[in-house]
Amino acid sequence: MSERTTPSPRPIQAPPRDLEAIARSDASLTFERFTVQEAWDLGSALRERLIQFPQSVVINIALANQNQTLFHACTHSGIMPDNDIWVARKRKTVLRWGVSTWYMSCKFNGDELAFRDKYGLGESAGEYAIHGGGIPIRVTGVEGVVAVVVVSGLKQDEDHAVIVETIRELYY
Repeated sequence: MSERTTPSPRPIQAPPRDLEAIARSDASLTFERFTVQEAWDLGSALRERLIQFPQSVVINIALANQNQTLFHACTHSGIMPDNDIWVARKRKTVLRWGVSTWYMSCKFNGDELAFRDKYGLGESAGEYAIHGGGIPIRVTGVEGVVAVVVVSGLKQDEDHAVIVETIRELYY
């Protein structure tokens, strides 16, 4: 029986760290519409892209208004309940500030204490995550965030970049 080799996954390109560049990138990800079909297509493409990596990764897409889940999948076994807590914390950050969690991470240089103090979060700071991997979905002609895409399980810059990369490959 011959041994099969798995091809190395295509590397995920590092995202910018400059706030203006991140804001431009995030703003460029505006959809013409975002329905269950777009959520399925995007979530499925993310899973297909991420299954090549050995890490266990969670992919979640939920509507902003009621946090209704449109897509939720894992890439490999080994996912822990903590992964879903990270998803919820990233989603909550995107919904409150309307920007990607990567933007917030770079804005505070990952300093969670500075983040907590700036917004007077006190004990509730743990409900939010300023780690890359949460991106707002906006739709042309619709005010505010329509949905949130979250990837959790890779390094935070990769969590962010793979979402941006996949949206651009699918829709632009």
